[in-house]
Amino acid sequence: MSQEGYNEEGFDTRIINNRFAKPDVHGAIGMPVYRNAAFEFPSAESIAAAFQYQEDSPSHTYTRITNPTVENLEQKIKTASGAQQVQALASGMAAITNTFMCLASAGANIVTSPHLFGNTFSFLKFTLAEFGVETRFVDTNNPEAVAAATDDNTCAFFCELITNPHMEIADLEAIAKIMHIRRIPVVVDTTVIPWCGFDAAKWGVDIEVVSTTKYVSGGATSIGGAILDYGTFDWSAHRRLGKVKPTAGMSAFSFKLKREITRNMGAAIDPEAASLQALGMETLKLRFEQASQSAYELASFLGQQSRVTKVNYTKLDSSPYKALSDKFVTGNPGAMLTFNLESKAACYRFIDELQVIRRATNLFDNKSLIIHPESTIYGTFSPEMKAVMGIEDSLLRLSVGLEDVGDLKADIVRALLSLG
Repeated sequence: MSQEGYNEEGFDTRIINNRFAKPDVHGAIGMPVYRNAAFEFPSAESIAAAFQYQEDSPSHTYTRITNPTVENLEQKIKTASGAQQVQALASGMAAITNTFMCLASAGANIVTSPHLFGNTFSFLKFTLAEFGVETRFVDTNNPEAVAAATDDNTCAFFCELITNPHMEIADLEAIAKIMHIRRIPVVVDTTVIPWCGFDAAKWGVDIEVVSTTKYVSGGATSIGGAILDYGTFDWSAHRRLGKVKPTAGMSAFSFKLKREITRNMGAAIDPEAASLQALGMETLKLRFEQASQSAYELASFLGQQSRVTKVNYTKLDSSPYKALSDKFVTGNPGAMLTFNLESKAACYRFIDELQVIRRATNLFDNKSLIIHPESTIYGTFSPEMKAVMGIEDSLLRLSVGLEDVGDLKADIVRALLSLG
């Protein structure tokens, strides 16, 4: 990790022992929830200094911009990740949209995979296109194909660390080397693996986006997202950010993001949600390790069931991404797995018979959740578009929670037996 002294304490200790930016007036050791919108100043000169960034220790002015409770969450994420700057936002999609509103401009292009979460694909393919931004979808399993798709107008390479629900891993190390030679930033959605399991900066990630709704929130308590800037990229030659003059401690990206984009877009995280997520950070590693261990056990177990035609989990020997998974991820590669049954009808029947696993969309809740991706998060896409995105109608996505793994196995067996 790049931060000086970053590895002096363990992951959990760093988060739990993280100090407030300013001492609490009452000496509270848990950050209070500042639900208010505005903050009072003692004079006209002091509020002017705050708005013009002339303070040695920046004050909070308005919660859409900054807030002490939100700042505390951002500081915990910085401590956990080693990022130089963190911006907490209202959702994972807010993190993605604000990132590309900062990086992209009319005439620019983004290189990525077609195998993305449905809303991310829709944002890149349809929403940004209406603003004159092209998205080039390529096979990110092939670094040469990624390189061939770039040109002088490429503003970023983007991918998901482990694609949802395809369970693919791009060779980030190889792609990052190519992108950095071409002075193109690498943006990765790492929602599926938290910072205790993946060191983004080590593998060439410049900007990380995360849905903090998932592992961070501590059991689906709240919606949120975060953008992490590792301060590793030289933005001087970037198509849009090359002209931005950064301030001390901020890259051109974070300066543009914090001083303009997030303020104008208004996707601030609610302080109550930030408080819940800061608390969730303190048990993140414990929950991740248990849920991901159960996911590995269930993936191995599903592979032994005759009614299951395929299992996707990147630690399995059957996964073509096992080598990359073992290389990039510490421990088990997350609590999401997918598997195929013989048909869409079988998937529906299986889901309906489950009694412990819940029929709900989300990832990394304390409860195990299952969906049929083709009819839910991809349900409004045309058959042709689903084919482009590689979505099969016989696929099920399972997010493994914290229940006893034996009970999850029994629930799966019971549902499989219902198929006849």
